[in-house]
Amino acid sequence: MATRPNRIITLLFTALLCWLTPAVSFAGSHQDAPLQYSPEQIIDFSKRFEKDLAAKGVRVAIVSRLGRPRGELPPGLRYTHVGLAVYSIITTSDGRQLPGYAMYNLYQSSAEPDHSDLIQDFPADFFAGVYALDTGIIIPKPDLQQRMLELIASPAYKKLHSPNYSAIANPFNDKLQNCTEFVLDVVTAALYQTDDIRKIKANEKAYFEAQPVEINPLKLALGSMFMKDISLSDQQGKPELATFTTIARFMEKYHLADSVYTIVDDKAVPMSAEEKEKSGFGQ
Repeated sequence: MATRPNRIITLLFTALLCWLTPAVSFAGSHQDAPLQYSPEQIIDFSKRFEKDLAAKGVRVAIVSRLGRPRGELPPGLRYTHVGLAVYSIITTSDGRQLPGYAMYNLYQSSAEPDHSDLIQDFPADFFAGVYALDTGIIIPKPDLQQRMLELIASPAYKKLHSPNYSAIANPFNDKLQNCTEFVLDVVTAALYQTDDIRKIKANEKAYFEAQPVEINPLKLALGSMFMKDISLSDQQGKPELATFTTIARFMEKYHLADSVYTIVDDKAVPMSAEEKEKSGFGQ
């Protein structure tokens, strides 16, 4: 049985986490987040997304999603996860081969929040667990799409991955990494046709403008002490990170993108608590 002082410490620690979490809520790169929308709504949105890319003849796109309520995100962050959609021939469970899009992701490990894995899944998996059916999309120029395709199919793709995860990884060094920095590294590696991380980071430092992390420094420092997926060890001065928006600005500034746009389903309604409990999808 816990003593009274231990109970007080537990309550204080719980209160501290409640105070910290909304302020440092970056994470949204999990693969297995509970569903907020019905499977039917997610599948319909995923099909709309795939049809849109296919109609444009897209072979590789940069795609984002919202894995936490937008009101919990720090200023300047619109999405919490970024991955790559790659046009592929997909083998179905019954052996048929169909054209479609596979999603290439750096996902944060649920078991080890300070580690990540490279995982391939599909649009319905990618959009499962989102808090809004709202995705930002960057369509690279055709020649850059081709370079990205070649890189993704080569050993260089895995070489660019660092399993040491931080939600606020500094994009200008390779000590820690998150999903958005990884996508930026893939774009830069394809652009300069190199897997030399020193050259990649030197070019990102020269041309890419990161997003400053606008959070109370005390909360951020405490968050780095108590939350495994928040680390300041790779930051120098004011923390900064790569985001979907900063990648879009970079690619538009240097004429690397054909288009940047969003697809939003304003009519979709999240499942109620009762619906989640009845279906089991909210567990």
